[in-house]
Amino acid sequence: MTLLEIKDLKVHYPIKGGFFNTVKDHVKAVDGVSIKIPEGTTYGLVGESGSGKTTTGKAVMGLNPITAGDILFDGRKLNASGKKVDVRDDIQMIFQDPYSSLNARKRVFDIVAEPIRNYHRKPKNELAEEVLTLLDRVGLPRDALYKYPHEFSGGQRQRIGVARAIALNPKLIIADEPVSALDVSVQAQVLNFMQEIQKDMNLTMMFIAHDLGVVRHMCQHIGIMYQGRLVEEGTAEDIFSNPQHIYTKRLIAAIPDTNVDKIERNLEVRQTVKTEYDQNFSDSLDDEGRAFPLQSISETHRVALPVKG
Repeated sequence: MTLLEIKDLKVHYPIKGGFFNTVKDHVKAVDGVSIKIPEGTTYGLVGESGSGKTTTGKAVMGLNPITAGDILFDGRKLNASGKKVDVRDDIQMIFQDPYSSLNARKRVFDIVAEPIRNYHRKPKNELAEEVLTLLDRVGLPRDALYKYPHEFSGGQRQRIGVARAIALNPKLIIADEPVSALDVSVQAQVLNFMQEIQKDMNLTMMFIAHDLGVVRHMCQHIGIMYQGRLVEEGTAEDIFSNPQHIYTKRLIAAIPDTNVDKIERNLEVRQTVKTEYDQNFSDSLDDEGRAFPLQSISETHRVALPVKG
Protein backbone atom coordinates (compact mmCIF):
# COMPACT_ATOMS: atom_id res chain seq x y z
CA MET A 1 0.00 0.00 0.00
CA THR A 2 1.27 3.48 -0.93
CA LEU A 3 1.23 5.78 2.10
CA LEU A 4 2.65 8.92 0.45
CA GLU A 5 2.26 9.85 -3.20
CA ILE A 6 3.65 13.03 -4.73
CA LYS A 7 2.30 13.84 -8.19
CA ASP A 8 4.12 16.28 -10.47
CA LEU A 9 5.06 18.56 -7.55
CA LYS A 10 6.25 22.06 -8.39
CA VAL A 11 7.52 24.68 -5.96
CA HIS A 12 8.45 27.89 -7.77
CA TYR A 13 9.53 31.12 -6.09
CA PRO A 14 9.00 34.45 -7.89
CA ILE A 15 11.94 36.72 -8.65
CA LYS A 16 10.80 40.33 -8.43
CA GLY A 17 12.49 43.50 -9.61
CA GLY A 18 12.11 46.79 -11.35
CA PHE A 19 10.39 49.98 -10.28
CA PHE A 20 7.04 48.28 -9.67
CA ASN A 21 8.60 45.18 -8.10
CA THR A 22 6.96 42.96 -10.68
CA VAL A 23 7.69 39.25 -11.18
CA LYS A 24 10.55 38.86 -13.66
CA ASP A 25 11.13 35.11 -13.44
CA HIS A 26 10.86 32.14 -11.10
CA VAL A 27 13.29 29.96 -9.19
CA LYS A 28 12.15 26.40 -9.90
CA ALA A 29 13.19 24.80 -6.62
CA VAL A 30 11.10 21.71 -7.36
CA ASP A 31 9.94 21.21 -10.93
CA GLY A 32 7.73 18.23 -11.59
CA VAL A 33 8.68 15.57 -9.02
CA SER A 34 6.58 12.40 -8.67
CA ILE A 35 7.26 9.88 -5.88
CA LYS A 36 5.47 6.92 -4.31
CA ILE A 37 6.48 5.62 -0.89
CA PRO A 38 5.03 2.26 0.21
CA GLU A 39 3.93 1.93 3.82
CA GLY A 40 6.65 0.74 6.21
CA THR A 41 9.55 1.53 3.86
CA THR A 42 12.26 4.18 3.74
CA TYR A 43 12.64 6.30 0.62
CA GLY A 44 15.96 8.10 0.24
CA LEU A 45 15.90 11.48 -1.50
CA VAL A 46 19.46 12.36 -2.47
CA GLY A 47 21.11 15.35 -4.07
CA GLU A 48 23.62 18.12 -3.61
CA SER A 49 22.80 21.42 -1.93
CA GLY A 50 20.16 23.27 -3.94
CA SER A 51 18.77 20.17 -5.63
CA GLY A 52 15.30 20.65 -4.12
CA LYS A 53 15.24 17.66 -1.79
CA THR A 54 14.59 19.61 1.43
CA THR A 55 12.02 21.80 -0.32
CA THR A 56 10.19 18.61 -1.33
CA GLY A 57 10.16 17.36 2.25
CA LYS A 58 8.93 20.69 3.61
CA ALA A 59 6.17 20.75 0.98
CA VAL A 60 4.92 17.41 2.31
CA MET A 61 4.97 18.86 5.84
CA GLY A 62 3.00 21.89 4.66
CA LEU A 63 5.90 24.22 5.49
CA ASN A 64 6.31 25.33 1.85
CA PRO A 65 3.42 26.48 -0.36
CA ILE A 66 3.28 24.47 -3.58
CA THR A 67 2.86 25.95 -7.04
CA ALA A 68 1.32 22.90 -8.73
CA GLY A 69 0.86 19.18 -8.30
CA ASP A 70 -0.73 17.01 -5.65
CA ILE A 71 0.37 15.42 -2.39
CA LEU A 72 -1.66 12.42 -1.22
CA PHE A 73 -1.17 10.94 2.23
CA ASP A 74 -2.98 7.75 3.19
CA GLY A 75 -5.49 8.44 0.43
CA ARG A 76 -6.11 12.04 1.53
CA LYS A 77 -5.22 14.98 -0.69
CA LEU A 78 -3.23 17.35 1.51
CA ASN A 79 -3.38 20.33 -0.82
CA ALA A 80 -7.09 20.21 -1.67
CA SER A 81 -8.33 23.67 -2.63
CA GLY A 82 -10.18 25.44 0.18
CA LYS A 83 -9.78 22.50 2.53
CA LYS A 84 -7.19 22.32 5.29
CA VAL A 85 -6.21 18.74 6.12
CA ASP A 86 -4.52 18.49 9.51
CA VAL A 87 -2.06 15.60 9.54
CA ARG A 88 0.45 17.00 12.04
CA ASP A 89 -0.09 14.02 14.33
CA ASP A 90 0.52 11.59 11.42
CA ILE A 91 3.52 13.32 9.78
CA GLN A 92 6.48 14.52 11.81
CA MET A 93 9.94 15.87 10.94
CA ILE A 94 13.44 15.23 12.25
CA PHE A 95 15.66 18.21 11.51
CA GLN A 96 19.28 18.44 10.44
CA ASP A 97 20.74 20.33 13.38
CA PRO A 98 19.66 18.70 16.66
CA TYR A 99 20.76 21.74 18.70
CA SER A 100 19.01 24.55 16.83
CA SER A 101 15.84 22.47 16.43
CA LEU A 102 15.47 22.12 20.22
CA ASN A 103 14.36 24.96 22.48
CA ALA A 104 17.44 25.67 24.59
CA ARG A 105 15.29 27.17 27.35
CA LYS A 106 13.19 24.06 27.87
CA ARG A 107 14.04 20.86 29.68
CA VAL A 108 13.85 17.53 27.88
CA PHE A 109 10.55 16.69 29.58
CA ASP A 110 8.84 19.79 28.16
CA ILE A 111 10.41 19.35 24.70
CA VAL A 112 9.21 15.77 24.32
CA ALA A 113 5.89 16.33 26.09
CA GLU A 114 4.90 19.38 24.02
CA PRO A 115 3.27 17.54 21.07
CA ILE A 116 1.46 15.19 23.46
CA ARG A 117 0.10 18.16 25.42
CA ASN A 118 -1.06 19.82 22.21
CA TYR A 119 -2.94 16.82 20.87
CA HIS A 120 -3.79 14.58 23.83
CA ARG A 121 -4.80 16.00 27.17
CA LYS A 122 -3.51 13.65 29.83
CA PRO A 123 -3.02 13.76 33.60
CA LYS A 124 0.46 14.86 34.62
CA ASN A 125 1.46 11.44 35.95
CA GLU A 126 0.43 9.71 32.69
CA LEU A 127 2.26 12.34 30.65
CA ALA A 128 5.45 11.86 32.66
CA GLU A 129 5.28 8.09 32.25
CA GLU A 130 4.76 8.43 28.51
CA VAL A 131 7.78 10.73 28.18
CA LEU A 132 9.91 8.29 30.19
CA THR A 133 8.82 5.48 27.86
CA LEU A 134 9.90 7.58 24.87
CA LEU A 135 13.31 8.22 26.45
CA ASP A 136 13.70 4.47 26.98
CA ARG A 137 12.78 3.85 23.35
CA VAL A 138 15.46 6.19 21.98
CA GLY A 139 18.13 4.99 24.41
CA LEU A 140 18.39 7.98 26.74
CA PRO A 141 18.76 7.64 30.52
CA ARG A 142 15.74 8.57 32.61
CA ASP A 143 17.70 11.22 34.50
CA ALA A 144 17.75 13.18 31.23
CA LEU A 145 14.18 14.23 31.93
CA TYR A 146 14.93 17.54 33.62
CA LYS A 147 18.16 18.47 31.85
CA TYR A 148 18.59 21.08 29.11
CA PRO A 149 19.73 20.40 25.50
CA HIS A 150 23.20 21.93 26.04
CA GLU A 151 23.95 19.21 28.60
CA PHE A 152 23.93 16.51 25.91
CA SER A 153 26.18 15.45 23.05
CA GLY A 154 25.11 15.91 19.43
CA GLY A 155 24.03 12.29 19.10
CA GLN A 156 22.00 12.47 22.32
CA ARG A 157 20.32 15.69 21.19
CA GLN A 158 19.27 13.99 17.96
CA ARG A 159 17.77 11.19 20.05
CA ILE A 160 15.74 13.83 21.88
CA GLY A 161 14.56 15.11 18.51
CA VAL A 162 13.55 11.60 17.48
CA ALA A 163 11.68 11.10 20.77
CA ARG A 164 9.70 14.27 20.12
CA ALA A 165 9.01 13.23 16.51
CA ILE A 166 7.58 9.82 17.48
CA ALA A 167 5.65 11.08 20.52
CA LEU A 168 2.32 11.06 18.64
CA ASN A 169 2.90 7.66 16.98
CA PRO A 170 3.08 9.16 13.47
CA LYS A 171 2.79 7.15 10.28
CA LEU A 172 5.39 9.13 8.32
CA ILE A 173 8.70 10.70 9.35
CA ILE A 174 10.49 13.26 7.18
CA ALA A 175 14.15 12.99 8.23
CA ASP A 176 16.07 15.95 6.79
CA GLU A 177 19.82 15.23 6.89
CA PRO A 178 19.41 13.79 10.41
CA VAL A 179 23.06 12.78 10.88
CA SER A 180 24.98 15.26 8.73
CA ALA A 181 25.72 17.52 11.72
CA LEU A 182 27.07 14.61 13.79
CA ASP A 183 30.56 13.16 14.08
CA VAL A 184 31.17 10.16 11.82
CA SER A 185 31.71 7.98 14.91
CA VAL A 186 28.19 8.82 16.12
CA GLN A 187 26.36 8.66 12.81
CA ALA A 188 26.20 4.85 12.64
CA GLN A 189 24.77 4.63 16.18
CA VAL A 190 21.99 7.11 15.38
CA LEU A 191 21.18 5.45 12.04
CA ASN A 192 20.98 2.00 13.64
CA PHE A 193 18.63 3.09 16.40
CA MET A 194 16.45 4.94 13.83
CA GLN A 195 16.17 1.68 11.89
CA GLU A 196 15.18 -0.17 15.06
CA ILE A 197 12.49 2.38 15.87
CA GLN A 198 11.17 2.30 12.30
CA LYS A 199 10.85 -1.47 12.45
CA ASP A 200 9.24 -1.47 15.90
CA MET A 201 6.68 1.21 14.98
CA ASN A 202 6.24 0.22 11.31
CA LEU A 203 7.11 3.79 10.35
CA THR A 204 7.31 5.05 6.80
CA MET A 205 10.21 7.43 6.23
CA MET A 206 11.42 9.95 3.69
CA PHE A 207 15.15 10.15 4.37
CA ILE A 208 16.72 13.28 2.86
CA ALA A 209 20.50 13.30 2.48
CA HIS A 210 23.42 14.26 0.27
CA ASP A 211 25.48 11.20 1.26
CA LEU A 212 24.65 8.10 -0.77
CA GLY A 213 26.65 5.95 1.64
CA VAL A 214 24.27 6.85 4.47
CA VAL A 215 21.23 6.37 2.24
CA ARG A 216 22.42 2.91 1.18
CA HIS A 217 22.42 1.91 4.85
CA MET A 218 18.87 3.15 5.47
CA CYS A 219 16.71 2.99 2.36
CA GLN A 220 14.90 0.45 0.20
CA HIS A 221 14.06 2.95 -2.54
CA ILE A 222 16.12 5.92 -3.70
CA GLY A 223 15.48 9.03 -5.80
CA ILE A 224 18.37 11.16 -7.10
CA MET A 225 17.59 14.88 -7.54
CA TYR A 226 19.34 17.55 -9.59
CA GLN A 227 18.14 21.13 -10.08
CA GLY A 228 14.61 20.41 -8.87
CA ARG A 229 14.01 17.21 -10.84
CA LEU A 230 14.61 13.51 -10.39
CA VAL A 231 17.34 12.15 -12.63
CA GLU A 232 17.07 8.54 -11.49
CA GLU A 233 14.85 6.48 -9.22
CA GLY A 234 14.74 2.84 -8.23
CA THR A 235 15.37 0.27 -5.56
CA ALA A 236 18.67 0.49 -3.67
CA GLU A 237 19.81 -2.51 -5.72
CA ASP A 238 18.94 -0.69 -8.98
CA ILE A 239 20.81 2.46 -8.00
CA PHE A 240 23.98 0.88 -6.67
CA SER A 241 24.30 -2.16 -8.93
CA ASN A 242 23.08 -0.63 -12.18
CA PRO A 243 23.34 3.21 -12.11
CA GLN A 244 22.39 4.71 -15.45
CA HIS A 245 22.56 8.50 -15.17
CA ILE A 246 26.02 10.05 -15.16
CA TYR A 247 25.06 12.23 -12.18
CA THR A 248 24.16 9.14 -10.15
CA LYS A 249 27.44 7.50 -11.14
CA ARG A 250 29.36 10.55 -9.94
CA LEU A 251 27.61 10.52 -6.54
CA ILE A 252 28.33 6.81 -6.10
CA ALA A 253 31.98 7.28 -7.09
CA ALA A 254 32.29 9.95 -4.39
CA ILE A 255 31.42 7.52 -1.57
CA PRO A 256 34.56 7.16 0.61
CA ASP A 257 36.46 3.88 0.37
CA THR A 258 36.30 1.58 3.39
CA ASN A 259 38.10 -1.42 1.88
CA VAL A 260 41.84 -0.73 1.72
CA ASP A 261 42.38 -3.52 -0.81
CA LYS A 262 40.06 -1.83 -3.32
CA ILE A 263 41.29 1.75 -3.00
CA GLU A 264 43.55 1.64 -6.07
CA ARG A 265 40.85 0.08 -8.25
CA ASN A 266 38.24 2.57 -7.00
CA LEU A 267 40.55 5.46 -7.83
CA GLU A 268 40.59 4.21 -11.43
CA VAL A 269 36.78 3.97 -11.42
CA ARG A 270 36.48 7.50 -10.07
CA GLN A 271 38.78 8.85 -12.75
CA THR A 272 36.76 7.08 -15.45
CA VAL A 273 33.50 8.47 -14.06
CA LYS A 274 34.98 11.97 -13.79
CA THR A 275 36.10 11.87 -17.42
CA GLU A 276 32.68 10.65 -18.56
CA TYR A 277 30.97 13.30 -16.41
CA ASP A 278 33.10 16.14 -17.79
CA GLN A 279 32.50 15.03 -21.38
CA ASN A 280 28.87 13.93 -21.32
CA PHE A 281 27.00 15.55 -18.42
CA SER A 282 25.70 18.49 -20.46
CA ASP A 283 24.18 16.04 -22.97
CA SER A 284 22.09 14.52 -20.16
CA LEU A 285 20.26 17.82 -19.59
CA ASP A 286 17.73 19.81 -21.64
CA ASP A 287 18.24 23.32 -23.01
CA GLU A 288 17.39 24.83 -19.60
CA GLY A 289 20.04 22.71 -17.88
CA ARG A 290 17.46 20.44 -16.26
CA ALA A 291 16.85 16.71 -16.34
CA PHE A 292 14.74 15.16 -19.08
CA PRO A 293 11.51 13.30 -18.15
CA LEU A 294 11.98 9.96 -16.37
CA GLN A 295 11.59 6.84 -18.49
CA SER A 296 11.15 3.31 -17.18
CA ILE A 297 13.96 0.90 -17.99
CA SER A 298 12.55 -1.84 -15.74
CA GLU A 299 9.58 -2.38 -13.46
CA THR A 300 11.31 -0.55 -10.57
CA HIS A 301 13.94 1.60 -12.28
CA ARG A 302 13.39 5.01 -13.93
CA VAL A 303 16.02 7.26 -15.50
CA ALA A 304 15.93 10.77 -17.00
CA LEU A 305 16.86 10.09 -20.61
CA PRO A 306 16.90 12.46 -23.60
CA VAL A 307 13.67 12.32 -25.58
CA LYS A 308 14.41 10.76 -28.96
CA GLY A 309 13.15 12.33 -32.14
